[in-house]
Amino acid sequence: MPINAAPATGPALRPLAVGITPLETRRDVVLQVATRAEELGYTALFVAEGWGHDVSVLLAELAHRTSRIRIGSGVINIWGRSAASLAMLATSLAEVSGGRFVLGLGAGSPQLAEGLHDVAFRTPVARLGAVTRQVRRLLDGERIISSIPAGSRPLRLGVRPASDIPIHLAALGPQAVRLAGELADGWYPFLLPVSALTDGVRLLSEGAARSGSGRPLPQVCPGVPAAISPDPVQARTLASWWVSFYLTSMGPLYARTLRNLGLRDAVDAVLEANQSQGSAEVPAAAQVLIDELTIWGDAANARAGLDRWYAVGAQMPVVVLPPNRGIDELEHVLDVLRPALRGSIADGRELVW
Repeated sequence: MPINAAPATGPALRPLAVGITPLETRRDVVLQVATRAEELGYTALFVAEGWGHDVSVLLAELAHRTSRIRIGSGVINIWGRSAASLAMLATSLAEVSGGRFVLGLGAGSPQLAEGLHDVAFRTPVARLGAVTRQVRRLLDGERIISSIPAGSRPLRLGVRPASDIPIHLAALGPQAVRLAGELADGWYPFLLPVSALTDGVRLLSEGAARSGSGRPLPQVCPGVPAAISPDPVQARTLASWWVSFYLTSMGPLYARTLRNLGLRDAVDAVLEANQSQGSAEVPAAAQVLIDELTIWGDAANARAGLDRWYAVGAQMPVVVLPPNRGIDELEHVLDVLRPALRGSIADGRELVW
């Protein structure tokens, strides 16, 4: 079943996915979220791998707990496994899930590569491209292209997937986004401003043209942090945590990307406001970051925020749940944003929330 397909019965729904960050290490919560997301009609659930669970083991359990929803790695970094181990992981999870698996790959960060996997973080975009090409070759039944002079005879996988396995790439910088356009089935930018999505799709088109084969554009699946509460103060506090944490604690990529997209003053204001350890402030001068990067507010405002992403070209937004929150709060987010009928009130069709 294509990843953007509607369920076999019932009205057509707008594709919508759920994302779990590497900060969420509660296995029981991930399982409960997956079950509830499937009940509510979400298209896919993506689980990131960081420094906690081996995502392949967790996704295998999710495959047995669910029957319809797509499951995927969102994302696995390319420093902790070889291309061959990634291809075997994908083949195995596709089999145990009945063809519902999506392989999400990303370059990660220097801290993850060097601080956890003890691998030098060098030329990340080139490395992401090389690994993706090798994985694709293996999944297509071909032999790897050896990088070892006079090495052993290259192998192919002994088990082939029964159907094509989509590969999604996490990408923010221009080179990485073009690479996604060239190689990927899906593009998963996390913490990208909603106003920058259109230019991102243009970069995808440039990358697709680079392949010279007339390949279709990857499915556009931006990962958008959720900060939803009936209390607007609580919602803004959570949105502020998302923005401040990723700008101050998750490496230089996010701040650099946002500066390059014209948000330098707002980024600097957040960094200035969070110099003390444990702070999580987004001053009024940087409100644009909350509005551009998150889906936040009460139910009505959150749904309107999600509609903005569809309006600028998101084909399957990924609602990223906040980590370490109560299950009631997480299920509230899932219920508020549950997939709606295709179309909108503006074009004469009633939405079902």
